[in-house]
Amino acid sequence: MGLSPDQPVREIGPGDGVDDASFSAAVAAVTSAFGDPTRRQIYLYVREHGEGVTAAEVADRFALHSNVARHHLDKLTAGGYLEVFLQRTTGGGAGRPSKRYRSTAAGSGLPFPPTPRKGDDLLILLLGEALSRLPQAEAEVMAEAVGEDYGRRLAGQISPGDGHRSFRVALHAIADALTAHGFEAHAEARGGSLALIKDSCPFFDTARQHPVICAVDRGMVRGMLSGLYGGDAVVATESSRALGDETCVSIV
Repeated sequence: MGLSPDQPVREIGPGDGVDDASFSAAVAAVTSAFGDPTRRQIYLYVREHGEGVTAAEVADRFALHSNVARHHLDKLTAGGYLEVFLQRTTGGGAGRPSKRYRSTAAGSGLPFPPTPRKGDDLLILLLGEALSRLPQAEAEVMAEAVGEDYGRRLAGQISPGDGHRSFRVALHAIADALTAHGFEAHAEARGGSLALIKDSCPFFDTARQHPVICAVDRGMVRGMLSGLYGGDAVVATESSRALGDETCVSIV
């Protein structure tokens, strides 16, 4: 894209007429297109700074070589998610203006992952309490079934119609959708299997008291995988932060 004048960028979020389902699907689609976890984080960082950022600022924030930071920013610019403008330092002068990157008008229409609301926390707490009143095996089956149904609906929003893709691509799309829901997930190879690593969990406080709630996100993975790839996948929990592990890991 060419250079543009320095104009304010309006941010749009869930409160601007975007329902939760469309919001999650949009974020998943955008992050899937980026194809690199660091680039996704850089994009969100730029989105948080409407005044724009320089490649040097990004390099410092993410501990990257300046050329690597510039590569990510240029990739996002080429995709239409960022735009470039020149800005002189405060006070003017004859110095060379700095090259800055900011979200495009089109990119601003793509919503942020929603921050948890107090009402959401209460619903999660009540869900945990409700599950705790059932026999554990029955509660786990119910929680996974609810998650699986929701995962199938998410898959339909991410890839309407047939839309089946390779197992690996589907798993990366699932990781992005989970991230949009607050899980901060990514996919990686683990021996002969693929793993979903979740560094954060919106259920965390409740899950420590009622670990059975972890079956919900396991079901979400099954449901999304069924919708995006097809067939019945076996999803096993290898580790759980709710049980004291460093990360939540699901082996698929």
